[in-house]
Amino acid sequence: MTPGILLVSLLFMGIGFLVQYRLKSKFKQYSQHPLFSGLTGKQVAEKMLKENGIYDVKVVSVDGFLSDHYNPVNKTVNLSPDVFNSSSIAAAAVAAHECGHAVQHATAYQWLMLRSRLVPVVQVSTTLSQWILAIGVGILGFGGGNHTVLLIGIMLFAASTLFSVITLPVEFDASNRALAWLNHTNITNGQEHEGAKDALKWAAMTYVVAALASIVTLVQYILIYMSRRD
Repeated sequence: MTPGILLVSLLFMGIGFLVQYRLKSKFKQYSQHPLFSGLTGKQVAEKMLKENGIYDVKVVSVDGFLSDHYNPVNKTVNLSPDVFNSSSIAAAAVAAHECGHAVQHATAYQWLMLRSRLVPVVQVSTTLSQWILAIGVGILGFGGGNHTVLLIGIMLFAASTLFSVITLPVEFDASNRALAWLNHTNITNGQEHEGAKDALKWAAMTYVVAALASIVTLVQYILIYMSRRD
């Protein structure tokens, strides 16, 4: 890894750490505020799925902190214990957000479908790109590097970058669906709704930072390739 790329990586690592810290702080804050409705995360998720006409998705509890996710393969909304069993603002926001992904899947939301098709490619590119890029720029003892190998590494890394960028509209749309539904059903209202919006905003910021870091790193590798080609 060149000094410039290393510096950028460290910078975004620091920013990512701060955003993660802020997200955990917000989640803890809103986890201490119970919903007036008294619904748990599990109940919120089941209600949202039912009201969107989705009956083939199960809501299950999984281990971990902020490990919540929707699995389109087995059609499950997976909620961490702090969300599954809690009747807080944070639990309602997270549960509704994950159900937002289930609604996307049920309605064949184009960005989610595209991201799903990229998953096999990204699984390969993420594993190989860093090693190939290192060889391409000559870090692993291959002289001054190899332009062709570097280009291959850039193409693989670009696939991961594209995945990060496509993830943004998927995540923002899921949050928008969640907030609209929570507001429409009055599960969150007034200060509760503002709290849910704030929590999901910081969750989305983690994806924004990841996408920006990937874009900047990709541009740096492209500049290295162009400078060595001339």
